[in-house]
Amino acid sequence: MLMIILEISAIALAFAGTLILIVIAIHFKRRLIQSKPKVIEKMANGQQKEAVTFNDIFMFLIAVPLVLLWVLFAGYVIWSGLEDPTVLSQIESYTTLIAILGGPALLIIKDALDVWKQEQAEKTAFYKIKEQAVIDYNDSTQKQHQMIEAKAQEQAHKVESEKTDSKTEGITLPIKNKK
Repeated sequence: MLMIILEISAIALAFAGTLILIVIAIHFKRRLIQSKPKVIEKMANGQQKEAVTFNDIFMFLIAVPLVLLWVLFAGYVIWSGLEDPTVLSQIESYTTLIAILGGPALLIIKDALDVWKQEQAEKTAFYKIKEQAVIDYNDSTQKQHQMIEAKAQEQAHKVESEKTDSKTEGITLPIKNKK
């Protein structure tokens, strides 16, 4: 029973892999026809998105199915081991297969987590830089407003003093003698 399910899933995965390869071949053919492949493509609404790279295709073609197959097979072996005692007699072969699939799957998962950690660190650094830029902008804006107000007050005092000087130009004020 287990072998029949494995054979059927292998045939289905082979069919899905062939379909994916055909889609990838068509995609690469379209990109080769274009004169210059772009790293960033513009979408209809004006935003930009990254183009699909070979590494993206490799991850979805090899890595994702391998990890899913490993998890599904391990879960199936555990489930069938609990339901069928004959599976326990062949557990060594099943654990060997799980280990063979698990080695590369764990490396892929580890690399994916490392990439995720790096992206999170970049986001954190970006937000720190953005925060400092906002603080610097607010400081410079406040200084500029203070400078504009100081210049306006200085100009107002200058105009006021010129008005009072022109009114008192011909007038002499009496000086009181100190005794």
